[in-house]
Amino acid sequence: MSSIEHAADLPAWAALAVAFFLVIGAGLTLIGTIGFVRLPTFYERIHAPTLGTSWGTGGIVMASMIFFTVLSTRPVVHEILIGIFVTVTTPVTLMLLARATLHRDRAEGNPDVPGEAPAQVLVKDGTATQAD
Repeated sequence: MSSIEHAADLPAWAALAVAFFLVIGAGLTLIGTIGFVRLPTFYERIHAPTLGTSWGTGGIVMASMIFFTVLSTRPVVHEILIGIFVTVTTPVTLMLLARATLHRDRAEGNPDVPGEAPAQVLVKDGTATQAD
């Protein structure tokens, strides 16, 4: 028999904690989705879902850990791996998408995109030199 078949045996305190984290996680994910739909530009759109996904997944993973730990009467922490992978991969994906889009927009000459960053000037011994 699986743990889910014994869900009715979950104590009230654990059921409240699971429900709380599920609602928080689902709410944050919903906020990220609404931000994705409502924001006007691609650069603004990629920010809201990444935050919603990371924090929303954290809430749902916490609810899952509490649920299965209480029903199994042993610590169930392998869901932490899911949280770690989402936390690491989501910002990396955000940066890759943003950089690829920025490169494409600059190559197409889109006027709404800022140009290349100006070269930094190093001041050493009172003389200014261009950084490589």
